[in-house]
Amino acid sequence: MARGDQLARQWKIIQILISSRRGRSAPDLAKALDCHSRTVYRDLEALQVAGFPIYTERTDGKSLWALLDTAKHSIPIPFSLSELMALYFSRGMMKALKNTVFYDSLETLFDKVKATLSAEYLQYLDQIEYTLEVGSKPSKQYGELKNLISQVTEAAVHKKYIEIVYYTMSRKKKTRRKVAPYKIWYFDGAFYLVGNCGLRGDVRIFALDRIKNLKQTDEDFETPADFDIDEFMKSSFGLFHGDPVKVKIWFAADIAGYIGEKQWHQTQRIWPQADGSIVFEAEVAGTKEIKFWIMNWGAKAVVLSPESLREEVRMEAEGLLENYRKNMPL
Repeated sequence: MARGDQLARQWKIIQILISSRRGRSAPDLAKALDCHSRTVYRDLEALQVAGFPIYTERTDGKSLWALLDTAKHSIPIPFSLSELMALYFSRGMMKALKNTVFYDSLETLFDKVKATLSAEYLQYLDQIEYTLEVGSKPSKQYGELKNLISQVTEAAVHKKYIEIVYYTMSRKKKTRRKVAPYKIWYFDGAFYLVGNCGLRGDVRIFALDRIKNLKQTDEDFETPADFDIDEFMKSSFGLFHGDPVKVKIWFAADIAGYIGEKQWHQTQRIWPQADGSIVFEAEVAGTKEIKFWIMNWGAKAVVLSPESLREEVRMEAEGLLENYRKNMPL
């Protein structure tokens, strides 16, 4: 039996007892929870051991389980179990944002929720936290950019232009720009600013950690009524924009399941083949990012079209092989 199922069932028992005036028998609880009476008895015992003021008494020939009236009034439940679990889960997901206003605010909210709960409930929630673990992949550390994130957020909220010095990674160069900050966007472990760039004359994406200097102006801007971040990003395979390109990629049978179980792109279509392999099709904005995604799958992925992308991947593979030939270990 999954630990999470047990906790969810025990939480439901508490809720049923709180709403019950006279108490409930174990068979009644078992029927409400769709489980065996023996399971209910084990849960009731576990809750008593955990410190919940649950007791049993004989009424009309029945053994009824109830929660002390004083406990009913002293243990508020501002959230459902699923909402509390979501709150715990979100803390784990946002570990990469420690020392930023976003993580600090979540911690403040979490402390306020905990302040409304009794010691018994806190002990129970500790058990819930023990069952939840969020895996994290490498991400940028944004603690040192706390002030910058706050400045950009304030400018976006109040619709004020900002003047920035931005370092472009591809050109290895700093440029001064005036930007209307439309959105703060957190994607794949990093923060970005989406806004209209006066230097380029269109909407661009800026990595926050590459903003070397920022000043908010007194000049107001208006976000275009038809601007939609989802629409803006829908053709991109990640961050970058480019001309629309239709791609077709073959994936071997032993990884076909991994490809088919996820939505990699909004336009994707997957065609199963007789040998268990699949053909993946999508229309993406440029091929830079999808090229590296394809290479992640090694020899299990082959570009069928366009020929230009096929050639790019081939050249990358040849370069990789040449590097291994040149740098053989001694």
